[in-house]
Amino acid sequence: MTDTRRRQRRGILWTVIVVVAFMAVVVAGFVHRIGLPRVMTEAEMKANGAWMFETPRDIGEFSLLDHQGRAFTPERLEGRWSLIFFGFTYCPDICPTTMSFLSDFVSALEGTEAEDTQVVMVTVDPARDTPEQLAQYVPYFNPEFVGVTGEFLDIHRFATALNTPFRKVPGEGENYQVDHSANVVLINPRGDYHGFFKAPLDLAKMKVTYRSARYLWDR
Repeated sequence: MTDTRRRQRRGILWTVIVVVAFMAVVVAGFVHRIGLPRVMTEAEMKANGAWMFETPRDIGEFSLLDHQGRAFTPERLEGRWSLIFFGFTYCPDICPTTMSFLSDFVSALEGTEAEDTQVVMVTVDPARDTPEQLAQYVPYFNPEFVGVTGEFLDIHRFATALNTPFRKVPGEGENYQVDHSANVVLINPRGDYHGFFKAPLDLAKMKVTYRSARYLWDR
């Protein structure tokens, strides 16, 4: 084989290698972009039921108890994303429906999203929802969920900081109900009030808006 033929073959080989490498880079970039959450505009987020603050809000100090009797303080909201729902164990419809929804939601998450997302139910009925009562109720929906109670004024201050009003329905004796919001509050890994998901909740919409909110915050 002549030197000319050898040089031609080497040239063809290098051309093929360069083309294959370029195609591999293009395909890898395409796959990577597909895997990234779609960045949604504020209007798109709201249209899908997610209201995120341009500047997350400091919710201040609080001291409550979880369903295992352990202190629930700001440190428990740091280092992960938290979904907080205000409800109570004697709630006949909204609360069990929302808790089941949140269990389905976290089960649909994958990878890092699943690992660093926690769900917290804060009672709006601390007179009846003791840690023991919450320990029977909250893990029924998901053993990883956290139930939170405390003194009424402490819970009221906490709920107020998260723009989640509630009130006892008068005139029903011991079988009273509590009016409360069905929104789900989002707390970012700094422990700040990041936004909320407005009821009624939709699994597909909440998943895509949650991913977008996380991605925008992490950028």
